[in-house]
Amino acid sequence: MERTQAGILVMFVLSAVCLSVPRAHGQDDLSEQSIFDDQQLLDGYAQKYADLSKDVILEMIMDDTLNPYQIAAAVRVFKERYSGEVVSREKSRGERILVRRLKLTDSPFVEVEIMHTLCRMDRYRYFQPMVPALIQKLNHYNAAVNEIAFNSLNDIIGAGNKRAREARVVFTTIRKMLFLSRNRLVNVTDPDEKLARKLKLLRWSIKVLGRQELNRLPPEVINLL
Repeated sequence: MERTQAGILVMFVLSAVCLSVPRAHGQDDLSEQSIFDDQQLLDGYAQKYADLSKDVILEMIMDDTLNPYQIAAAVRVFKERYSGEVVSREKSRGERILVRRLKLTDSPFVEVEIMHTLCRMDRYRYFQPMVPALIQKLNHYNAAVNEIAFNSLNDIIGAGNKRAREARVVFTTIRKMLFLSRNRLVNVTDPDEKLARKLKLLRWSIKVLGRQELNRLPPEVINLL
């Protein structure tokens, strides 16, 4: 009997001690944890790498031990500082490195940065395969991926000569996407950010191709233009 009472007393004391121990540092409630900001992290790495040489940046893009944000940042630095400078053999090497990384990665940040860079390096060769893929990223759940893809697309179409061939690629891709979601557009009067970005690109393509393209769009889309 005494042993039983002693055991109960010990358990009670231990429970009281455990309840009174403060939480370890960093064990905050979920509501108190800071939100991971992909955009800031990517921007921070890009700023850190901004002064690195072209050869070092290319080595980083090939480095499988770096995390996706570091690789995406290295690609961005290459795009902004070196993509317009490389010629002949250097250009071919840069393209091979980027295409290889694109095949290996599963990071949407790396994908978007590489697709944008390739379009800058050789617009004629890469516009048709890369721009539709970038447009698809406008559906991505991650707001940072969505924004980077949209900014990349604006840069690509803004740097061109409003070629009908390129506008057709944009129009056809977005038209297919909107046809698939037309039933959800029936009651939409105020497009959300994702839809607004697609509509902006669609307007650009129609401006280049001509208003006759409106006849190829579902009524639900025309009402939003």
